[in-house]
Amino acid sequence: MQEIASNVYIEDQFHGVTLGVIVTPRGLIQIDAPPSPEDARSWRAALMNLGGGLERVLVNLDAHPDRTLGARAMDCIVIAHEKTAGTFRARPNTFKAQGEETGADWESIPGLGSVRWVPPEISFLTQMTMHWGSAPILLELHSGPSNGSIWVHMPEEKIVFIGDTVLKNQPPFFAGANLPDWIVSLNLLLSPAFKGYTLISGRGGVVTTNIVKTQLDFIKNVHDKLEKITTKKPNPAATEKLVASLLTWFKAPAARQKQFAQRLRYGLLHYNSRPSHVSGQLNESQ
Repeated sequence: MQEIASNVYIEDQFHGVTLGVIVTPRGLIQIDAPPSPEDARSWRAALMNLGGGLERVLVNLDAHPDRTLGARAMDCIVIAHEKTAGTFRARPNTFKAQGEETGADWESIPGLGSVRWVPPEISFLTQMTMHWGSAPILLELHSGPSNGSIWVHMPEEKIVFIGDTVLKNQPPFFAGANLPDWIVSLNLLLSPAFKGYTLISGRGGVVTTNIVKTQLDFIKNVHDKLEKITTKKPNPAATEKLVASLLTWFKAPAARQKQFAQRLRYGLLHYNSRPSHVSGQLNESQ
């Protein structure tokens, strides 16, 4: 566990997403959970030594299984965006470790079996403010990776947990993405509003401005190429060619090349097949 500021910690040693926790006088604000229920229980035990008040909440930055499968083992109230809550309402009550390969990290966890989802008990639309200490903590909608993607924003400490808005040296998940909105969110991170901030990626921990710029270039590149593909009937062959091209952006170890290729393949094909996916030219301001 790494302390990035007073009473603010991250953990990237568990399989899956980078976790966060904010220690306040009222209790712990936990950000995401490991996908393995066993890891989630270990993480919960580690948090017992941090002090703070007695209350516990878990903030899910979006609905992706990598960050929500372990929620039940955290045994606390879950907070998320209303569109994330809607995603859970559309899912079966029980998750089963089978089906299509999406390139997610949970798919490499052995013996996962069936897991009961924990839908959010508290949700919001645009912003939610938590007053658990001397400074407010903001939960804000910043869509892009999904329509329910949120950030945990600590304006006094100049820290923001940005989930899958930026990923460090790995491809994003595109199946539920909104690329124009994603570009808006990335430009916001590069604006004066977030100058001097510590940015915490949900997959990679602390990220620099250069990494944000690289993510922005990548998303713009994908958007432009998808615009050309989606002017015609979705073409799996063209998508496969695009996957090979996009993989060159990442210096991934050989062991993860197959996973990352499948992540892109699955995401791009599903993005193209969504009748409601956002298309069109980007504004110059984006």
